[in-house]
Amino acid sequence: MALWSGRFEEGVSEFTQRFGASLPVDRQLYAQDIAGSKAHAAMLARQGVISHEDALDIEAGLTEIERSIEEGEFTFDVNDEDIHMAVEGVLTANIGDAGARLHTGRSRNDQVATDTRLFAKKRCRDLMRANTTLRHALIKQAQEHFDVILPGYTHMQHAQPVLFSHHLLAYTWMLARDFERLQAAYAAADANPLGSAALAGTTYPLDRFQTTRALGFDHPIPNSLDAVSDRDFLLDLIYACSVSSMHLSRLCEEIILWSTSEFGFVTLSDAYSTGSSIMPQKKNPDFAELIRGKSGRVIGDLVALLVTCKSLPLAYNKDLQEDKEGAIDAAQTLEDCYVCAAGMISTMTVHPDAMMAQARRGYLAATDVADYLAKRGMPFRQAHEVVGHLVLLCEKRGCDLEDLALDDFKAESDLFEADITSALNLEAIVAARTTYGGTGHAAVRQQMQEASGRLDQDEGRIPRL
Repeated sequence: MALWSGRFEEGVSEFTQRFGASLPVDRQLYAQDIAGSKAHAAMLARQGVISHEDALDIEAGLTEIERSIEEGEFTFDVNDEDIHMAVEGVLTANIGDAGARLHTGRSRNDQVATDTRLFAKKRCRDLMRANTTLRHALIKQAQEHFDVILPGYTHMQHAQPVLFSHHLLAYTWMLARDFERLQAAYAAADANPLGSAALAGTTYPLDRFQTTRALGFDHPIPNSLDAVSDRDFLLDLIYACSVSSMHLSRLCEEIILWSTSEFGFVTLSDAYSTGSSIMPQKKNPDFAELIRGKSGRVIGDLVALLVTCKSLPLAYNKDLQEDKEGAIDAAQTLEDCYVCAAGMISTMTVHPDAMMAQARRGYLAATDVADYLAKRGMPFRQAHEVVGHLVLLCEKRGCDLEDLALDDFKAESDLFEADITSALNLEAIVAARTTYGGTGHAAVRQQMQEASGRLDQDEGRIPRL
């Protein structure tokens, strides 16, 4: 029998029962639902709304239900619309009238909002931990291959030489920003709606500050209408997941390219590769491709909830039943991608010789040759044109800048001297980038310390249960 059956003369059809049920999704929130009910019952007893004996029976009954769910003994009734009805129905069957008193002073509207916020906080913590694990893997590879040089790209064309460690650290800073977004999503969820009832509060003398403390929330939500209808915190969570998934997609795109025969910069571990059913020689970066592909799924979860919330009037509407599946999916997908990426990064083999071989192609010293002239008084725009002529000469001859003779340089400008050869040394070119945030060895050492320090700091900022 439905909780609201008193008003109706007939029940819903089998189809509409199934269509309207959220139990297949929100059963994952059983632990949060039970925690919220325990806090609510204890508060009701303290406020004299129910007896202490009833509160003790409720707590014991809920503990037994949680145990039975975790051990796979609990039977979910197909007629239960949601996790709240499933738990309360069994509780009442087990302990009698005390179970029926549990719902005093609350509605499923504030109950589900409480469950969802508790769940969002937990998943934010999980994701923050997985985020830092991936950053550890990136920093470790950067440390182990600190001096390796590879070509830096713009427009996917060779641009300037950079340290491989510098390249990997760029992703640690993206992930550090992702950590901030996850922390902001946690803060957004850290507010207590319990006690707001359906939309207007209740006439019972509830102590919302007590349940706030008991459930570990930062504060009670001050407006009951907003409390039951707000899903911004889920949008914040899925947005954080979407941006981080996009960052992982970028990282995996590069790993996919680097692992090709054309690049040959890295070899992925067998544990993070697959073969072909027809081509025996193949070693495919399938898991990097999956991470790249799953970004679309997570971004889709964000768009779905944004559209669901669009135009909803206050307060609660059944549309909001659609809020949880996308959030659950986005969080689980991102966590899985973090775990997979961390394993893939930590086990891949780096090939410094292949990276250096490519760095010696594509005239990567061109900017430094222009700087050479500019430091000798030539306006940079003019120096840019001079070096452009030299590159064109190389293209016609099929050689690189370092293959040109001093006379070739002097034919373009008398400012060139014999020391121009030092401007063509890739190691020197990289080392010269000493500005803060640059790719020079000294700058990257400082950056490495900052990235490691930020990682240690963030690990200390992960909220505790």
